[in-house]
Amino acid sequence: MKKNIPNKIHIIGSVGSGKTTLARELSSKLNVPFYELDNVVWKRHKELEDIRRTEKEREEFLNTLISSNTWIIEGIHNEEWVTNSFRNAELIIFLDTNYSVRTYRIIRRFLLQKLGLEKSNYKPTLKIFFKMFKWNRHFEEVGKPKFYNEFGKYDDKILVVTNKKEIENYFTG
Repeated sequence: MKKNIPNKIHIIGSVGSGKTTLARELSSKLNVPFYELDNVVWKRHKELEDIRRTEKEREEFLNTLISSNTWIIEGIHNEEWVTNSFRNAELIIFLDTNYSVRTYRIIRRFLLQKLGLEKSNYKPTLKIFFKMFKWNRHFEEVGKPKFYNEFGKYDDKILVVTNKKEIENYFTG
């Protein structure tokens, strides 16, 4: 029996868990557009500093994205404003990547960005670099339990994965 491939996918995980990489790969493979929640929160400016959207702007922007027929949305966010995305997703992929792997990836990403070998939506400063370690720990201790507490009701469409092979098995199996 052929598995129905979802048209609306929400990917959540900590900093360095592989959300953007997975979203980009699935977008290409499934021919579905992907969106980063950080770009829903922030109005990006090349020359100026990014500007945080108001709560109303952020919610309207996200609702516009999820009203389309196909999408992949990825981000660390699991606050109330993201609820409609979880509700409307056909598949929620929770990337539960090992903490030490995420830590390594944060360091690697920062170095690649500083060397100009990897692009970034933000200026890779030491301040943000150190915040990423804080966000990583916070996700482990607060974000993950909060996700299960708030969105565990969607258990029938949550796929928890710890490595790339599990994702491949889901889409090919």
